[in-house]
Amino acid sequence: MNKTILITGATAGIGEASARRFAAGGWRVIGTGRRGDRLRALADDLGDAFLPLELDMRDTGALADLGKLSAPWGDIDLLLNNAGLAPPTDPLPDTDWALIETVLDTNIGGLVAITRALLPTLVERRGAIVNLASVAATYPYKGGAVYAGSKAFVRQFSLDLRCDLAGTGVRVTSIEPGMVETEFTIVRTGGDKAASDALYSNMDPMTAGDIAETIWWVATLPPHVNINTLELMPTSQSFAGFTVSRKD
Repeated sequence: MNKTILITGATAGIGEASARRFAAGGWRVIGTGRRGDRLRALADDLGDAFLPLELDMRDTGALADLGKLSAPWGDIDLLLNNAGLAPPTDPLPDTDWALIETVLDTNIGGLVAITRALLPTLVERRGAIVNLASVAATYPYKGGAVYAGSKAFVRQFSLDLRCDLAGTGVRVTSIEPGMVETEFTIVRTGGDKAASDALYSNMDPMTAGDIAETIWWVATLPPHVNINTLELMPTSQSFAGFTVSRKD
């Protein structure tokens, strides 16, 4: 093991799949998340290759401390900003403010805080940053204002961060998936698995493993190659049509 990745939101979905993929590829993996039981279960599976850190992305003090980890875990070569969530798809006036605040603090505030904390190490090691955005950053849909807005921030943050890091050798990539069947919709709907099953039924969505494999590919490209943005959709998904409101 001569490289180390830090993955936020490693307790499920793309984060967990990425932890397993990079550990299988011989990397040390630091996984963060709020659900300690899941982190411990993942540690049992991955053994000494995995360091579980239970923390909340809204705790900026804890995120700052990640820049102070001792070697070898502190020698971070890749930051995977995967943690994120979405409020329900209610219209904005009907969405509870506490849910909105949680999304913004997690998807934007936490991502910026952990990136800033790890930049000195990433610059020193000429590492890489992969940020998980979404096709929602580009294509609007009803009820997506807060989530899509946060992912548009992630996309633009990635592009501008590339400008800030020009000449350092640090690579920055925004990965923007479409429909991936994970726990995302279950969390978004407050635990409604039936709604999640209905969303993904009969359409062959992408899997967390598909995205983890894509992240692995980006991470293992030659160091002189940077993927700026990468948008993926399942073949069965396409772009939404325009909505037209007609008079009675």
